[in-house]
Amino acid sequence: MTVADSVGALRVLETSQAPAIYFPPGDVSMELLRPVSRRSVCEWKGEARYYDIDAGGTRCSAAAWAYLDPDPDYRQLRGHVAFYPQRVDACFLGEERIEPNQGDFYGGWITSDLEGPFKGGPGSRGW
Repeated sequence: MTVADSVGALRVLETSQAPAIYFPPGDVSMELLRPVSRRSVCEWKGEARYYDIDAGGTRCSAAAWAYLDPDPDYRQLRGHVAFYPQRVDACFLGEERIEPNQGDFYGGWITSDLEGPFKGGPGSRGW
C-alpha cells in the first residue's frame, strides 16, 4: 500500500546525516496516520510530532513525523510529513529503492549516489 507519493517533496540535508524527505500533506494518505504522544525537539527546526501508520492491517509505530509550527527559517516544512524508512516496508526515490540509515533516531534516505559515513549507527549519535 502506498502511503505517500510526490513530485513536490523536499529533500533536507543535515550535518553527517543522510537526507530526509518531507512530503507535502496533500501527497500523503493522511487518513492512514495516527498521531501519537511522542515529541522531539530539533534545535533548528523546532518541535516534531510523530505518527503511527495504519496501512493494510499493519501498524508502523512512530514511522512518520512533521513540524506543524517550525522555526521561521524552516517554514517550508510546515505540515510536511517525513518517514523513517527503517520503520516501513520500503521507500523509493523514483525507481530506486532506498536504504535506510542505521539506528532508530535518524530518518535518512540513502541512495546509490551518496557516500557515508552517516549518523545513525552505534556510537554515531554525538558526532
